Amino acid sequence: MTALSNDAIHIETFHSTGSSIAAPPQINASGRRDVIDRASKMLKAAATSWFAVAISGQMLFAAYVIGFYGRAALLGQFEIWNKVLPHGYVAGDTVGNLIVGMHLLFAVYIMLGGAIQLLPGVRRRWPKLHHWNGRVYLTSALVMSVGGLVMLATRETVGDLSQQIAISINAVLIVGFAAMALYHARARRIDLHRRWALRLFLAVSGVWFFRVGLMFWIVLNQGPAGFDPKTFQGPFLTFLAFAQYLLPLAAMQLYFYVQDNAGPRGRIAMAAGLGVLTLITATGIFAASMIMWLPRLH
Repeated sequence: MTALSNDAIHIETFHSTGSSIAAPPQINASGRRDVIDRASKMLKAAATSWFAVAISGQMLFAAYVIGFYGRAALLGQFEIWNKVLPHGYVAGDTVGNLIVGMHLLFAVYIMLGGAIQLLPGVRRRWPKLHHWNGRVYLTSALVMSVGGLVMLATRETVGDLSQQIAISINAVLIVGFAAMALYHARARRIDLHRRWALRLFLAVSGVWFFRVGLMFWIVLNQGPAGFDPKTFQGPFLTFLAFAQYLLPLAAMQLYFYVQDNAGPRGRIAMAAGLGVLTLITATGIFAASMIMWLPRLH
């Protein structure tokens, strides 16, 4: 991006019989910088708004997991898990049930711990909390990913092979992103560390994105479309199984590119796109809360 200097714009006045025509007013470097700053603020505000909506939705999901699965566990009624998670509890399979329980527990912490990591105030005021929470967050992400793969291999799941492949790829990406975030943190490359940590946040949120995206799709079509709700298979679910992490990651990569390279128009366009994504996310969260999460708590 090249700033314009005062002598880079030539103004010519054309004289004719009794009249003159002047070129448009001069645009100087400071004016150009003001435009870029305003566009950058719009982009930052749009990104912050999306994260605020997403974090709020994840807190609702965490409350649902605690209220539904946690309450059933405290009451010793583990079979209730199977109303939502097919074969989540298998009588006599102590090891398998423990893995499922730990997977759910780490999923709750991932959402709560991720929210803490993303708060700028925590990084500034309590850096030690940020560092230690980050270590636990990375460990939880790894354990949850491995636990998810074990569940795929040992428990009967809904969906077809394409969805299982998508989930497996998601788990591998989580491991890779966690490793890169840790590598750059140790090397004190903080900017790169934050970007990989954000990618990790999006990847571990895949399960949440799936539910929000599914509910938005159902509301948009006023019912199931592109899949069979009984078998939970169909082209849309195959698409969503991959899109649950690939689309957020692609959007973030585009955001990074625009932030680093784009001019005012590109930044404003990206801000508008994030505004649309925020509306979609909010709609999906509301639908998931009203259709899935809140009814199951009663």
